[in-house]
Amino acid sequence: MFDLDGTLADTAPDLVSALNVVLVSAGRTAVPLKTARWWVAEGSVGLIQNGFAITREEARHSPLRQQLLEEYYANLCVKTRLFPGVSELLGTLDHRNIPWGIVTNKPARFTAPLLSKLKLDLRARSVLSGDSLSRTKPDPLPLLHACKEIGVAPSRTIFIGDDLRDVVAGKAAKIATVAVTWGYGVPQDAKTWGADHVVSSAWGILPILGLEDLNAQ
Repeated sequence: MFDLDGTLADTAPDLVSALNVVLVSAGRTAVPLKTARWWVAEGSVGLIQNGFAITREEARHSPLRQQLLEEYYANLCVKTRLFPGVSELLGTLDHRNIPWGIVTNKPARFTAPLLSKLKLDLRARSVLSGDSLSRTKPDPLPLLHACKEIGVAPSRTIFIGDDLRDVVAGKAAKIATVAVTWGYGVPQDAKTWGADHVVSSAWGILPILGLEDLNAQ
């Protein structure tokens, strides 16, 4: 199973573009992608909080946040792409009939059309968004629910993500965890999260599954 933003797909360019539209419309200066991409892990609240230098609580209830979400929805998959090697990784899983799913905290309003544009919606055996259930990661409930949907025991599952909450959720669900360093967390931090494995590219995941390197496909 996979997280979405920062793990399968690089959604930062479109999210930061939406933030910059809001910033400019408010008379502020746009921020560079290389600066703001690290805010994406904190969602729309974190983008507004950091972009406007306000508190998290202020950002949560600010109309600026709603403006950002509307702008992002209107331009959901303009610059978003799968990370290098992800397409090949998922293709190998499909070829081997290894079921996979997606567990994200992203609301379904954005998850469903994004996965459709990325042509992943019909391939994932389970897709759980941030509002699919009563609790979200780092709670283990979404991962356990996804295991039931797919029909696989947690002990035979691996969860792959780019944030500490992914590792916490996986461990609470008794699922093996893989922390990736190409996402929106600080790469060095991933080694301190206690994941069962840490990988720096999608090419490093198949050996964990006992499969050959992607380059051999």
